[in-house]
Amino acid sequence: MRVIGPEKLESILGRLGLNPRVVASGNFATPHFLLHEVDKHLPAYRLHMLNAQAGIPNRPGVTYETAFVGPGMRNHDQLEYIPARLSLVPELLRDHYQPDVVLLNTSPIRHDTVSLGIEVNIMPAAIESARERGGIVIAQANKYMPYTYGDAQIYDDEIDYLIEVDEPLSEHNPRAIDECSRSIGEQIAARVLDNSTLQSGIGGVPDAVLSSLAKSKGLRIWTEMFSDGVLKLHQLGALDPDRALTASFLFGSRELYDWANLNTKIHMMRTEHTNNPGKIEKQAQMVSVNGALQVDLLDQANASRVNGRIYSGFGGQTDFIVGSLHSRGGQSFIALPSWHKKTDTSTIIPLLSNPVTSFQHSAVATENGIADAFGRSQSQQARNIIRFAAHPSVRDELTKAAIDLGLMSARP
Repeated sequence: MRVIGPEKLESILGRLGLNPRVVASGNFATPHFLLHEVDKHLPAYRLHMLNAQAGIPNRPGVTYETAFVGPGMRNHDQLEYIPARLSLVPELLRDHYQPDVVLLNTSPIRHDTVSLGIEVNIMPAAIESARERGGIVIAQANKYMPYTYGDAQIYDDEIDYLIEVDEPLSEHNPRAIDECSRSIGEQIAARVLDNSTLQSGIGGVPDAVLSSLAKSKGLRIWTEMFSDGVLKLHQLGALDPDRALTASFLFGSRELYDWANLNTKIHMMRTEHTNNPGKIEKQAQMVSVNGALQVDLLDQANASRVNGRIYSGFGGQTDFIVGSLHSRGGQSFIALPSWHKKTDTSTIIPLLSNPVTSFQHSAVATENGIADAFGRSQSQQARNIIRFAAHPSVRDELTKAAIDLGLMSARP
């Protein structure tokens, strides 16, 4: 590894061929300085990031690639969406979308390592793929990035160039939990036993679930990401003190990042470890909670597309649903409001017209109740979704649709 100044980047990047593939840390670990330098010195390139946030380069000559669309790439004309479960994205980087250059946002040097900090995810796989085929790995060493352990630790011989650039990390300040999310969260939390293992996401419903578990005991964390709700559970003594927290990336406040810094109880692991259904199923009483845009009477969920156009992607939803259902005592919830306020339409519909993101969950949870699905016949499953999850104003309409689809008989 060579420590360099910014003036060296032009000659280094100039060695790349035409239209190279640039893989960069995503989510809230975006290396903005390095991306700016790449954009300044490369006329055309392919930018590959997961859940890219606003502020990434956007001009003719830049093609976006991703398996999970974030706000920085959403609805872009030059977006190439790659359908894939998050656990399989490392395989894509190895065999199909090999990087020419990898851009990292890391901690400062500590002994002979740096840390990927809050964003491990697919980056170890990207580093390995680049080095295997002669690509370049460049790290932006940043005093604001916490030093985390596990697969986050990268040795100096895995990095070609390091430039010291201090750049504050983006933070997520959660909104107040709305009444609908709180209702859904409380109902799901009522089914979570002490000593369960949680997949924790971000947003109103995951925040509501975690806040409703404040009096629980012995909770464990095995998740692709977590935010400040988990920190709160730690502060309240709800987590198992003898178990490390396992995640692949973090998304939250400066307080969360400071808590993660040099915290040996937090294991930041590569995504093919955290999202491996075979490892998820080994977790005690694994509980996954995932969101959706629509659910139909077959318990199929659309969590990826709006009006047929890609909005996000599979993410880790399919990985954790499968792993949780195979866990002894595990549960998988798909959660959503029963009514979409902006379009004034029901989110529970007879049959999806958009592609399916996931299907067959333990239960569908809305503010109206929890509709048990797993282990029920298709007719009972449809009845439960209509009776317990759907908005009251569309239950008669959904019942008629279920009869027309042959999911239910006209008999009471």
